[in-house]
Amino acid sequence: MKVAVLAGGVGGARLSHGLYRIHPRDLTVIVNTGDDFQLHGLSISPDLDTVLYTLAEWADSVQGWGLSGDTRRCAEQLARLGGETWFQLGDLDLATHLYRTQRLGQGATLTKVTEELARSAGLQLRLLPMCDAPVPTKLRLASGWVDFQDYFVRRQHADPVLECRYQGADQTPPGPEVVKALTEAERIVLAPSNPFLSLQPIFSLQGFAELWAGCRARKVAVSPMIGEAAVKGPLASLLASLGQPVNSLGVARLLKDWIDVLILDEGDAHLIPEIEKCGVRTVCTLTLMKTDSDRERLARVALDV
Repeated sequence: MKVAVLAGGVGGARLSHGLYRIHPRDLTVIVNTGDDFQLHGLSISPDLDTVLYTLAEWADSVQGWGLSGDTRRCAEQLARLGGETWFQLGDLDLATHLYRTQRLGQGATLTKVTEELARSAGLQLRLLPMCDAPVPTKLRLASGWVDFQDYFVRRQHADPVLECRYQGADQTPPGPEVVKALTEAERIVLAPSNPFLSLQPIFSLQGFAELWAGCRARKVAVSPMIGEAAVKGPLASLLASLGQPVNSLGVARLLKDWIDVLILDEGDAHLIPEIEKCGVRTVCTLTLMKTDSDRERLARVALDV
């Protein structure tokens, strides 16, 4: 079975890893690039790197992102020099950004560079950015519009978000490999990623709605909410500030036009009647992924629905 995954963030990386462990053939992971940005002259793709490191089993198991055993000596020296250190890059992680920046400067597409990075990590699946052109996510706070990383890292996602914008998405098509993967897929999985920050940037791409409508695959999403809390990240506060229920019902209302089935945590079974009023079928299971076995079990549920 050909499987395509839409992913972003730690939750998306973990389920992608579970799918890769049980279904390494015919797997494509399509990753949000709305949080890509430039820092110190380097091209940084945080979601792509988190997914790459997790699939390669290089990721820091505590943080969920970055490289296991990495150090911050460069960042420490930069701080001594008075440089910007609000977004700290690990010493080993810097190699990824240096390589990406060099190859992009030589004219390679982000898709090509990501393919090279995945191959160097020994991965057999297809790892794809959602598109090749920059499509930065912008967020409107009470103080005005800010870049994603300003909100997420510099401000520690503490400010209520009033509006999201995916700059240039309506003029930027998904990459041709993304189109091919979705068209050929027999199962599409939306990993437990933030709908506002990881999935909507992909959905907002030029022509994506028409592409999605033409996909023959059953579309299955895993909710990133358990009870009234996000497993990781600012989703709960985003749901509240943007007027949605702070639970998996809010996720269902956001994704109802994009999915056939929503997998939610068994503790949220009481939400099933309201979710199914949205026209979305539900499946309950344990969705928290603490171990590799948890990732594999949840991946099997997503494939077996």
